[in-house]
Amino acid sequence: MINLLSNALKFTPAGGQIHVTLSQEPSPKGEGYIRTHFSVEDTGIGMSPEFQSRIFESFVREDNKRVHKTEGSGLGMAITKHIVDAMDGTIEVQSELNKGSQFHVTLDLERFEEREEEMLLPAWDILVVDDDERLCISAADALQEIGLRADWTLDGSSAVEMAERRHAEARDYHIVLLDWQMPGMDGIETARRMREKIGEDVPILIISAYDWSSIEAEARATGVSGFLSKPLFKSTLYYGLSRFKEGAEAKNEADQKAGADYTGRRLLIAEDNELNWEIARELLAPYGFELTWAENGRICLEKFQVSEPGWYDAVLMDLRMPMMDGYEATRAIRACDRPDADIPIIAMTADAFSEDIQRCIQCVMNAHAAKPLDMRELLRTLQGLMSPTANGPG
Repeated sequence: MINLLSNALKFTPAGGQIHVTLSQEPSPKGEGYIRTHFSVEDTGIGMSPEFQSRIFESFVREDNKRVHKTEGSGLGMAITKHIVDAMDGTIEVQSELNKGSQFHVTLDLERFEEREEEMLLPAWDILVVDDDERLCISAADALQEIGLRADWTLDGSSAVEMAERRHAEARDYHIVLLDWQMPGMDGIETARRMREKIGEDVPILIISAYDWSSIEAEARATGVSGFLSKPLFKSTLYYGLSRFKEGAEAKNEADQKAGADYTGRRLLIAEDNELNWEIARELLAPYGFELTWAENGRICLEKFQVSEPGWYDAVLMDLRMPMMDGYEATRAIRACDRPDADIPIIAMTADAFSEDIQRCIQCVMNAHAAKPLDMRELLRTLQGLMSPTANGPG
């Protein structure tokens, strides 16, 4: 990887781009292995077809003036190929002159079974702003893996409009991640305008691969709360955002004390365990909710189907149930030919690991609530998902 990245840097002129991606899938070698794909792609000078056929031979370098200005022995790619071969993997190259190159390494690696510390945060709403679409998509995916909901946009003016719209609806983003260097309106100016529209409550973090100290004073003066260094790995996001957890919880509690009347709001609760249903009822009823119990996913679906459209405001869906589990019930509700088939559905489960959250998202659930229920976070989630009415804060 060091050699592939070094070459991408050497042969990509200023202003170009380098993208590194990693993906995994089941391995044909069996369950003890995981097939892992590494890709290093650049927009550099590229290679001729003739050179591509010989690139993994020792002491071979392309012989033209574009390459002579860079240092190198011609051994790097041969050594890389030997390492990949020793690991029973493959390496492939695709390249076109003046358009760039892509190296794709495939390895079947042994699985590491020990579960690492789960990185999960409350179901915050995050806005990612960067002119690089790939970065936005990968950051949004990483944020979802740690339990967050992410929107993204590619320019500052759109970011200001999105933040202002959410502010007007009384459901501000919890945190904004804002690229420093963007064409048109840079991150500093975007932060300044955003503060004018939404006030000082929402943390705004600058994201950049450059040194934060050179812009910190100017950024702080415009209301920027802090800094995250690129690349935005899942761990970078988790540890960088964790410091806002205590403040967000205090704000949620204050908001709920100020207006926690949900009188007339109807919840359909799918839960096969009667004790868990009674606990949920005791926790939710004091806030004014009207509650309906469904003993499993099939009954939940039937109660939804026979109700008038719009009767229920949201569904709390247990995942492990007999007859029909929460995933199946959610897919069946979404497939109903009803105007309210997009009703907010919140997964409710003790399996609060990141893969469970990802599966809930793939199943078109709206959010995830871990058992035992944290009422502050559940109410915050419900408030963000349910449409406003005159009966409650919505």
